[in-house]
Amino acid sequence: VQLQASGGGLVQAGESLRLSCAARSSTFTLDRMGWYRQRPGKPRELVAVDRNFGETNYADSVKGRFTVSRDSTKSTVFLQMNMLKPEDTAVYYCYADHGYRHYWGQGTLVTVSS
Repeated sequence: VQLQASGGGLVQAGESLRLSCAARSSTFTLDRMGWYRQRPGKPRELVAVDRNFGETNYADSVKGRFTVSRDSTKSTVFLQMNMLKPEDTAVYYCYADHGYRHYWGQGTLVTVSS
């Protein structure tokens, strides 16, 4: 399974961005799809995840601002990011799993200027 992410860029604080990640070459429905991020000088951290049955989880720092969702085929995951803050600046990584298999996308840079 290959994960291809897109949608990063440079925005000002308070603006919005939408990230997308499409799973290629998957013959099965992925269990969880979501997003992690790595801020400068910080370890990679969970941002948001969508489980196969509609349950979602968010990091406290993004609750109320970010929304994770999947398309009807369950092969594409989105991250709608609103009210962005400079501290959201990071490389965002798409993530998916199926059983014990874990998959990562290549990362997309989001830069939020103040």
